[in-house]
Amino acid sequence: MADFSLSLNEDQLQLKEWVHGFAKDVMRPAAEEWDEREEFPWPIVQEAAKIGLYGMDFMANGIADPTGLTMCIAIEELFWGDAGIGLSLMGSGLAAAAIAANGTFEQLAEWVPQCYGDADKVQIGALCASEPDAGSDVGGYRTRAVYDQAKDEWVLNGTKAWITNGGIADIHVVVAVVEPGIGSRGHASFVVPPNTPGLSQGQKYKKHGIRASHTSEVVLEDVRIPGRCLLGSKERLDAKIAKAKENQSSGEKQPAMATFEATRPTVGAMAVGIARAAYEYALEYAKEREAFGEPIIMKQGVAFKLADMATEIDASRLLVWRAAWMAANKVPFVQGEGSMSKLKASEVAVKVTEDAIQILGGYGYTREYPVERWHRDSKIMTIFEGTSEIQRLVIIRSASGIRVP
Repeated sequence: MADFSLSLNEDQLQLKEWVHGFAKDVMRPAAEEWDEREEFPWPIVQEAAKIGLYGMDFMANGIADPTGLTMCIAIEELFWGDAGIGLSLMGSGLAAAAIAANGTFEQLAEWVPQCYGDADKVQIGALCASEPDAGSDVGGYRTRAVYDQAKDEWVLNGTKAWITNGGIADIHVVVAVVEPGIGSRGHASFVVPPNTPGLSQGQKYKKHGIRASHTSEVVLEDVRIPGRCLLGSKERLDAKIAKAKENQSSGEKQPAMATFEATRPTVGAMAVGIARAAYEYALEYAKEREAFGEPIIMKQGVAFKLADMATEIDASRLLVWRAAWMAANKVPFVQGEGSMSKLKASEVAVKVTEDAIQILGGYGYTREYPVERWHRDSKIMTIFEGTSEIQRLVIIRSASGIRVP
C-alpha cells in the first residue's frame, strides 16, 4: 500500500506542468469557440492524441499509479483549461471504466483500446446508463436485454438519456435489464461494437454548460450483439440473478454503481479545476481593478470572499486526493469518502464561480469574460454521476449504518 502523502513526486510534478501547458496553450484559446459551436471538439482531441494526452496508455498509467493522484492532477489541469473540452477528452474514460469494472481481462484487452483508437485514428467511447425517466434511480431502468440462446446473441431495446458521446461514439457500453422484478440486481452491462445496426443517436441536448461536450439520447432498436459482448460472463450473470431471486446478496456491485464509485473522485477533480480557474481569474482581477482610488482587493468584502474561495478549493482538493488514494489502495469507503469528495468539490465549484462573477460585477455577467462560462459549466458537477442529494444519502447511510430513505 502506498503511503498517503500531500507531496507530489517528480513524475507527478512534471505531469502537472505538461497538462497545464496543453490546457493553457491549446484548450483555453479554443474554449469560447467550441462553447458557442456546441460541437464535439475533434481537432483538440486529435491534438491531444498526437502528444499522448488522449489515449489508453495515458489512462492506464494514471489508473496504475499507486498513490491514486495522477489522474486527479491531470483532470484538474484539463478542467482548469475548459470543462467542455475537458469532458470531451475524459468522456471515453467512463466507457473504459465500465469495461474494467465489469468485464473480464480478455474483454478489457479487446474493447478498451477501441474506446480511444490512436493518434492516426481517434476513437471515442460512451457509457449509456441514465434513461429519460431514471437517472439517480438506477432501479428504474427499462432498457431490456434478452438472450437469444439459439444464436448466442443478446437483443437490446430501449432509450438512454444524457449520454456523453452518445451516438457518435465507436464503443457504447449499455447498462440494461436482463431480469425484471429484482431491481438493479437484474442489470448487466454490454458492449455495442462500432457500426452495430439498430443503435442510433436520438435528440442532442442543448445544454446550459459544458457545451463543447456532446450529450444526446441513444436509441436501441433490436440491437443484436454477440454473446461475448456481455461484460463478465453468462455463468456469472446467471449465478448473480439466482442469488438475487433467493433474496441473497451476490457481493457484487451493480454495473452502474461500480463505475460511478470508481469515478466520483475524478468528478471532484473536475470541479476543483473549474473552481480554481474562476478563483485565479477573480484574484488577478481584484488586484488590478480599481474603485474609489484603490484596487478592490483592498476592500474586505472582496478580500474575505477570495480568502474563503481559496480555502474551500483547497479543502475540496484534499477530500478528492484522500478518496482517490483510498480507491487506488482498495481502502473501503466506510463513511462515503468518495461521495464526500464529489459533493464538496461540486458544491464549491458552483459557489466559487458565482462569487467570481460577483467580484467582476457587470463584466462577470457578460460573455466577454470567462467566469460566466465557468459558472455555467460548474452546475453539472452537482448533477451528473449522482446528484448532490444522492451523495448525501450515500454519506449518511455509510456513516450511520441506517438505510435512510
